[in-house]
Amino acid sequence: MMYIVIGTAFVYILDQFGPFPISNYLAFDLYHIIHGQVWRLITFIFIPLNDNPFWFILSLYMYWWIGSAVEREWGSTKFTVFYGTGVLLNILSSLILSLFLGGFTTSIPILYGADYLNMSLFFSMATLFPDLSILLFFVIPLKAKWLAWVDAALFAYGIVKGLVYTVMYGPVMLVMVIPPIIAILNYFLFFWSDIAEFCTRTFRRAKHQTSRQTINFKQATRHAQQQKGYIHKCAVCGKTDTDYPDEEFRYCSKCNGYYCYCSEHIHNHVHIE
Repeated sequence: MMYIVIGTAFVYILDQFGPFPISNYLAFDLYHIIHGQVWRLITFIFIPLNDNPFWFILSLYMYWWIGSAVEREWGSTKFTVFYGTGVLLNILSSLILSLFLGGFTTSIPILYGADYLNMSLFFSMATLFPDLSILLFFVIPLKAKWLAWVDAALFAYGIVKGLVYTVMYGPVMLVMVIPPIIAILNYFLFFWSDIAEFCTRTFRRAKHQTSRQTINFKQATRHAQQQKGYIHKCAVCGKTDTDYPDEEFRYCSKCNGYYCYCSEHIHNHVHIE
């Protein structure tokens, strides 16, 4: 990720202080590629899309920090494959769109920058470390999973905006739709098993909460509390959560029925058959 950050910073400096905007010579453009400017196949990933110095530095720092964290978790090889696959998918989809739009005979810049690919790293971070606290603007602590929802909203906005522009101005505006869709597809390719496991776990939890056994247990618990003035009572020593509010009570899965025990007796009692 460090190479991407350094390359993007270098291009930004040249754009701002150079004699001409070098980004115009780095964008993915099939017409110029087939006429010898083959570097455009890869250099588009270094094009910065934000001219404001503050937002540019902030976004570049976040990309570096999150990308480095994911790379440490995965290792350089897997991270390189993840990022490289995203770049390759962008290239292939852009080639197809260029051919559709007549890119052989007309100069049509398709790809500027890899912001959406970089933004998809937020999804990776949230999947790997959902409860990790991140300081938004270095001040506001937010969990990674909540920032991922903000990221998802930005992706949705970009796709909808691109589709609206496509309807208004024609197929050439599909260049706004491809990058966010490809970035999401690349994320799903690498995290499909994690997503499937999360969905399965959520379904099981919901099924358990709505099962007849769980409902009956909750009703019995509420009834016991109303009648006796407590929720949990140790079946061995008689301690209750009312008398000992700091005590931890658990139910034994090996006993035949709902038998509660305090922390002292949960592993030290005769199982009821």
